[in-house]
Amino acid sequence: MNGAARKRRLRGWWWKLPLLFAVFSVLQVLALRFVDPPFSAFMAARWVDAALAGHPGFRIAHDWRDLRAMSPNLPLALVAAEDQNFARHHGFDFDAIEKAQAHNEKMRARAEKRGTPVKRIRGASTISQQTAKNLFLWQGVGPTRWLRKGLEVWYTALIEALWPKRRILEMYANFAEFGDGIYGAQAASRSFFGKDASRLSASEAARLAAVLPSPKRYSAARPGPYVQRRAAAIQRQMAGIGGTGYLRALD
Repeated sequence: MNGAARKRRLRGWWWKLPLLFAVFSVLQVLALRFVDPPFSAFMAARWVDAALAGHPGFRIAHDWRDLRAMSPNLPLALVAAEDQNFARHHGFDFDAIEKAQAHNEKMRARAEKRGTPVKRIRGASTISQQTAKNLFLWQGVGPTRWLRKGLEVWYTALIEALWPKRRILEMYANFAEFGDGIYGAQAASRSFFGKDASRLSASEAARLAAVLPSPKRYSAARPGPYVQRRAAAIQRQMAGIGGTGYLRALD
């Protein structure tokens, strides 16, 4: 085969690659509706980062627990803290996005006026978006960050279409990072409170939710003033959205 023919053949494959990816990702997400994955993309990336940093002995703490085997306090706390419209939206909370944009513009204007760094930037990612990112994707910087965001939209739409809400929440509770290398409800409960995730109290669950999304900065085991205030607010929000009866509405 000469060079020109080879180039024509390669060009003939380019249009098929997006189709192949679409089929693969649909099958991937559909399979994970029924199969509990042993690890996430973020967990794999964290282990690789540790190895490259010269810490080959670094260990990931993770132990899968079905949602029904967890204390209902934890998934309730996650919804109260991260995504109170979780039961109503279809993956994207556009009202929250608008509010976050308005808040962030105000914070940037204040920082520019004072000549100080921007603080208290607010995100609007739903639990569905965070699950898609944690499970399938990467953090990303520069151009790869925008690629990741595009794929995050695609995977979020897929899991909302192919998984029930309880499965999305189960995945999030099992793969959220609650401390450096500590992923999921069971590992966090054991690491910080020395108990099974089925025995988490409302206050302990609220403290775990309060460290998100900065688990390396804040500690559920030794909560400072910020975590204590946020945990107290989360407990109030847990009651406000209906308490543990809220979870039954996801069935």
